[in-house]
Amino acid sequence: MKRVRSLRCPICRKIVLGSDPEFPFCSERCRVIDLGKWASGGYVISSPLNDPETGDSNYPEERTKKPH
Repeated sequence: MKRVRSLRCPICRKIVLGSDPEFPFCSERCRVIDLGKWASGGYVISSPLNDPETGDSNYPEERTKKPH
């Protein structure tokens, strides 16, 4: 027996099957609402971003530390 993956739509909370074309959203409307939240800054990444290649940090005290 094959198991069908399902989740709740992150916008309206309806159950969505993994085989639905708009997965993980239930509709194009919910997909566009989610995109709008990202574009307007409604969603944010709460942890600091650090670029390991340049050593850039969001914490000033870490910028002054020298690597060992």
